[in-house]
Amino acid sequence: MSMDTEKAVRVVCFPFICGISHVGARENNEDSFLIMKLPDAYLMAVADGLGGHKAGEVASWIAVTTLKEVFWEEYKAGLQVSFVRLLLKKAHELAHSRIKENATGEREGMGTTLVSAFVRDGTAIIANTGDSRAYLIRNGKVIARTKDHSLVQELLDKGEITEEEAKRHPMRNVITKALGIDFGVDLYEWKLEKGDVLLLSSDGLHDYVDESKIVEVVSSKNTAEDIARGLIKEALPVTKDNVTVVVFKRG
Repeated sequence: MSMDTEKAVRVVCFPFICGISHVGARENNEDSFLIMKLPDAYLMAVADGLGGHKAGEVASWIAVTTLKEVFWEEYKAGLQVSFVRLLLKKAHELAHSRIKENATGEREGMGTTLVSAFVRDGTAIIANTGDSRAYLIRNGKVIARTKDHSLVQELLDKGEITEEEAKRHPMRNVITKALGIDFGVDLYEWKLEKGDVLLLSSDGLHDYVDESKIVEVVSSKNTAEDIARGLIKEALPVTKDNVTVVVFKRG
């Protein structure tokens, strides 16, 4: 599959931040992503929709649009981190409500993951619902990552399966929290150093490309765009899903 197929790929790139979404192995891309410049910060997100009849596409679009709307209307430069956390939680909750309201007819049962990230100076505030992920990668190592809301993660937490077993578990696509279906959100605060990479991804990447390979690609590229394109290129031969990444590299 080629990166050059216009209908298959969406790209938004700036000097130190880049988002790419590819239809991958599916006929329809149900992923959405957001890159938004705020007065003194950046807001990013990846959403992976679920539901038939293109409903997943609608749900993921509602999620990122709601996130954008909440910050556009309520964020002010210099807003305290504690209030940023509240805004992120509010956006996830409001998206959950809106998706449920629109889940009628052919869209019944639709939902979406949403991992969102607010970055200002050397601080990243992350909010996560579902099994899309945020990674903090530094000097060739994963320093931090979000925890999936998934059945496999629950089995891992209980010690019933190993990390290796989780990678090929037949129930690895079963998520326990999703906007529009069963609400839950986890919040994280990470400190970013010069050269750090913040990666947001749908499971079309991290379910099919080993973490070690993800880190290798991140560490071998200089710019956010090169990293994003490298990750998509790595995923396309092996993924069975849509694949979306947003990459932020701190200068």
